[in-house]
Amino acid sequence: MSEYITNGTCSTKIHFEIKDGIIHNVSFDGGCNGNLKAVSALVEGMDVEKLLPKIKGLHCGRRKTSCCDQLACAIEKHREDSLKS
Repeated sequence: MSEYITNGTCSTKIHFEIKDGIIHNVSFDGGCNGNLKAVSALVEGMDVEKLLPKIKGLHCGRRKTSCCDQLACAIEKHREDSLKS
């Protein structure tokens, strides 16, 4: 299970797994509970390469990021860390 500390959102942390390029078990600490449960359900089982362009860069109100955008950042960091190992 990977964890990512968010920046600029109401949620504070994202938990997720990526197996063979597929995202699983996404959950958020904090944030808009109902919306983030829906996000987690919608992204379950998606190919991260298809998911990233859909969620990267999304804003929440006047913020320059969103929980979805932070999930994209988490996936990208996971990918970078995997390449280093």
